[in-house]
Amino acid sequence: MMASGHEDPIQNKGRLKPAFLVSIYISKFKKNVFMALKPWKNLSREVKYKNPWWTYAVDKYLLPSGKEGEYHYVHTGGSVFIIPVLGNDKLLMVKQYRYLNERFSLEFPGGGVKEGENPDEIAHKELIEETGYDGELEKVGIFNPFCGVTNEYCHVYIARNLNASDKEKPDDSEEFELHEVSITELEGKISTNEIFSGMSLASWTLAKERLNKLPKS
Repeated sequence: MMASGHEDPIQNKGRLKPAFLVSIYISKFKKNVFMALKPWKNLSREVKYKNPWWTYAVDKYLLPSGKEGEYHYVHTGGSVFIIPVLGNDKLLMVKQYRYLNERFSLEFPGGGVKEGENPDEIAHKELIEETGYDGELEKVGIFNPFCGVTNEYCHVYIARNLNASDKEKPDDSEEFELHEVSITELEGKISTNEIFSGMSLASWTLAKERLNKLPKS
């Protein structure tokens, strides 16, 4: 209850100017709104499980507030994805069976990078293994495929001036079907969700501005 002769500015906000009300609420909450973010501090790391492709680890961490926590995640050496451009200006994609999704997936070629490997070299290797071509690579960026679950970074390349190569062979569990697609066809398949590979979608987002001079169809 306000003292006699004084009005509560919140109760009578209908008569106040919007700018005044904004200043009231900003003053009330500014400590939260303008608080600077700070990094978390790693306290320890424990490997729970390791296989040839990734490591399951658990970290203990310290928050800026002083509270401690535990973070479970997947560590990898990274990955590469390549967008091959053919001489007819179409893009080369591979269709393969994705066991976990129980469906076939149309994707750009790519694969994992093991600890200590060079992503540029692995990009050439994966390109040859999955398409039978090698080429000149232009790196266009990196992204994390799942920030809350893995510390992996995927390195994205455009491959041009392709030449046939049998220098590398696919693994026993890898079977690929090659598909040539125009940019219009690619974006149509994305919009209908025929292409659902997150790695391919993110790679295309990074690369498409550099390929905007290619014919659309």
